[in-house]
Amino acid sequence: MTGKERVRAAINHQPTDKVPLGFYVVDYDTIEQVIGHPTYVRNKVASQIALWEGRRAEVVESYKKDTVEFYRKIDLCDLICFKEAPLVPPKDYEPLRPRRIDEKTWEDKQGRLWRMSDLTDAIVCVHDPQARERVFTKEMFEGPIDVRPPDASVFEAVDYLVEQLGKDRYIAGSSGGLTALVLLGGMEQGLLMYAMAPDIVRAATRQSLLRQNAMDPHYIRPGQDGVLFEDDMAASKGPMISPAMFRDLCFPAMCERVRRVRARGVQALMHNCGNNRPLMPMFIEAGIQCYESLQSIPDMEISGLKRDFGDRMCFWGGVSLECLIAGTPDETRKVVREAMHKGAPGGGFILGPSHSIAKGTRYDNFLAMLDEFSQLRDKF
Repeated sequence: MTGKERVRAAINHQPTDKVPLGFYVVDYDTIEQVIGHPTYVRNKVASQIALWEGRRAEVVESYKKDTVEFYRKIDLCDLICFKEAPLVPPKDYEPLRPRRIDEKTWEDKQGRLWRMSDLTDAIVCVHDPQARERVFTKEMFEGPIDVRPPDASVFEAVDYLVEQLGKDRYIAGSSGGLTALVLLGGMEQGLLMYAMAPDIVRAATRQSLLRQNAMDPHYIRPGQDGVLFEDDMAASKGPMISPAMFRDLCFPAMCERVRRVRARGVQALMHNCGNNRPLMPMFIEAGIQCYESLQSIPDMEISGLKRDFGDRMCFWGGVSLECLIAGTPDETRKVVREAMHKGAPGGGFILGPSHSIAKGTRYDNFLAMLDEFSQLRDKF
């Protein structure tokens, strides 16, 4: 079987010749170790600065060539996401060109302050003089929507990835998005509105649904095998809203989005952080076929998820991110063995990290994971 065939079969709960391997995302420090030179791939700070300065061609070339080189060199991944070859600014974009204040701070022409975050390895807006808590009304989300097709150049990197690797690897790419938990005005204000203004949330959800449905024909790329929906709906102790509220306000739109996407002939995968066990039956009912982000908390442990939902959901993960960053090669090998023994029997399983190959992953642990997996993958 090719990697493409292997992943598709695992998601469909069909027999495979080997256990598939997939990464949700791999950060630049690991990629650089593999390819042997610097890269913009998942190097969020360097990429942002280069794009601000108008060096788009340089960044996009790195996204394209370095991603393909990385996956060809490790030559074990069956499932590849578009995250290392993301959507990019159009060729005629206007660079922001903010003024650098100090080593970690920039100011743009609108007076917004941008600061480098060591925690997220990204540049974020920390002050916007025009920002204020918005007042939302139902009327804001009524009437026709204006959806303009994106410039084709924004797909340059992901189309190259599909062209180069999509013949025998499974590519999980983009779509118009997932309408489920709609947080108007940000996390705090958005969650309050679910309790205080559900009618406005319903109106915003309807508008988002229409917009995303209209964007699917452009964002689901030719040759793409699956759509990777991304949304975080829970913290480590449970969902951000009650399951009852989720079913009332989020579930119908989620069902519609998944149905629309699957009708286009692609499979539906979802990355969703946190303790989503109480929502898992609804994810399955909505038509999600593969779930990723099996974080290292008891309720999201692979054996329990497989026991309760494994006949209806393919689970992707199992290797502790914390072990990859702070453990030893021997501990990493043990975690891989445990994940395979718990997840692989019965099929419907793709090995991967519990979240990502994150910045700070020890390279010897990464290699130990690949080596242990290669020894075990055809024994289940």
